[in-house]
Amino acid sequence: MAGPLGAGRLGLPIGDMPEPFVDADDVAAVAAVVLTDDGHAGRTYELSGPRALTFAEVTGIIARAAGRPIRYEELTPQAYRAELLAEGWAEADADALGAMFALHRAGHSAEVTDGVRQVLGREAADLEPWARRIAATGVWA
Repeated sequence: MAGPLGAGRLGLPIGDMPEPFVDADDVAAVAAVVLTDDGHAGRTYELSGPRALTFAEVTGIIARAAGRPIRYEELTPQAYRAELLAEGWAEADADALGAMFALHRAGHSAEVTDGVRQVLGREAADLEPWARRIAATGVWA
């Protein structure tokens, strides 16, 4: 997302279905514990962030962290596919992304879970501190 966000626009066919964005550092910490501590064999942990946010809300959080305007634009699946193809994406890749976003719009990834807390004994990291950390690197400048 750094490219589109850096350009000031994020256009996706997401709808208003929220997503509980999970911090990659939380995923890594959970993996380290699960792979090195006893008691996790055969268990499945669903990981998420602490709250579900729409992509419009996330774009707003990132814009505030970056200190500049970044807008979210809802695209139809067809318009999104056309943009990807115009950027040189392979049709199979554009179709795969379209299928992933269709699952999102259907709500398959909208639930907040407690997997991070189960494994690490603490709440999952929130998106806002992550956005401030990334913005400090200048990636969205």
